[in-house]
Amino acid sequence: MVASIFAGCIPALMTPCKPDRTPDFAALVRKGKELIGAGMSAVVYCGSMGDWPLLSDEQRQEGVSQLVKADVPVIVGTGAQNSARAAAHATHAKHVGAKGLMVIPRVLSRGISVAAQRAHFAQVLEAAVDLPSVVYNSPYYGFETKADLFFDLRKKFPHLVGFKEFGGGPALRYAAEHITNRDTSLTLMVGVDTQVFHGFVNCGAAGAITGIGNVLPKEILHLVALCERAATGDPEARCLALELEQALHVLSSFDEGTDLVLYYKHLMVLEGSPEYEFHFNETDALSASQKAYATQQLKLFKAWYFNWTAVKL
Repeated sequence: MVASIFAGCIPALMTPCKPDRTPDFAALVRKGKELIGAGMSAVVYCGSMGDWPLLSDEQRQEGVSQLVKADVPVIVGTGAQNSARAAAHATHAKHVGAKGLMVIPRVLSRGISVAAQRAHFAQVLEAAVDLPSVVYNSPYYGFETKADLFFDLRKKFPHLVGFKEFGGGPALRYAAEHITNRDTSLTLMVGVDTQVFHGFVNCGAAGAITGIGNVLPKEILHLVALCERAATGDPEARCLALELEQALHVLSSFDEGTDLVLYYKHLMVLEGSPEYEFHFNETDALSASQKAYATQQLKLFKAWYFNWTAVKL
C-alpha cells in the first residue's frame, strides 16, 4: 500500500477557539485550506496540537467532517481515554472520507502494559480497515511502541503503513534501524520539529508533522525541501538545511513542552491569525515573559531568514 498521504510536510492543526470557549470550525477550515494552498501535503487534526483532551467527541468529529467537506486532506488523531472511544473516532474518520489515521496509544489506564496496548491498537485499526494508518510513538504518552509489537500488528493490519516518531533523535534512529528499514514499504514520519534534518537525512523519513509550520509554512516547507535534497547527498542542501534548522531551533523547541499550543497560538496571532487568541480553558495562558520571549524569537528568526535568503539563495 502506497501511503503518500504521510509524505511531505504536514501541519498539526490547532483548534481555533471563540470567545465563548467553543471551537471555531469555520476558522479551522480556513486555516486548513490556507496551509494546503501554501504547499502542505495534508493536515493532522486532533493530535496533541488540536487540544483533543479538551474537546468533546462530537466536537472532534465535527472538525474532521468539516475539513473533509472542504476537500482538505486530513489525517485524524485517535487519542482517547478508552479504546472504544478511540475506535469510534477511527470509524468516523473512515466513514466521512479522511485520508489517514494517526493511532495514539492507550493513555492513563494500563498504559505501560504491552498486552493492553496491543489490544488497543488492534481495536482502533480494526475499526478503520483499509484506511492508511501510522502509529504515533511518543514518550509523553507513557508507552514506547517497539518493533516486535509493530510487526505483530502489521501482520493482521496491512493498512498500518508507517510510524510517526515524537521521541527525539535516538528514538528516530531506533525506528529507522528496526522498523522502517526492516520493511522499506513503510513510511517514517518525523514528529518533532527539532529533528527534521536528522529524520530525513539520517533516518530516511518521508514526512514531517509540524507545529511551527502552522506559523511559518513557507519557511518550514523550505526546510523540508532542503532536507529532502540533502538526503540524496547534495552537499549544498545539507549545509543550508542545517543552517535553517539551527536558526529555527528555539521556535521549533516550543513543540517539545507542555505549553506548545499556547506558544503556537500566540505566534499565530502575531502572524495575523487573531482567531487563535483564545484557549478552551480560560486560565491557560502564557506568562508575560513567555510571550515576550516568543515574540522576540519570532522577530529574530524572521530578520535572519530575510537576510539569509537574500545572501544564500
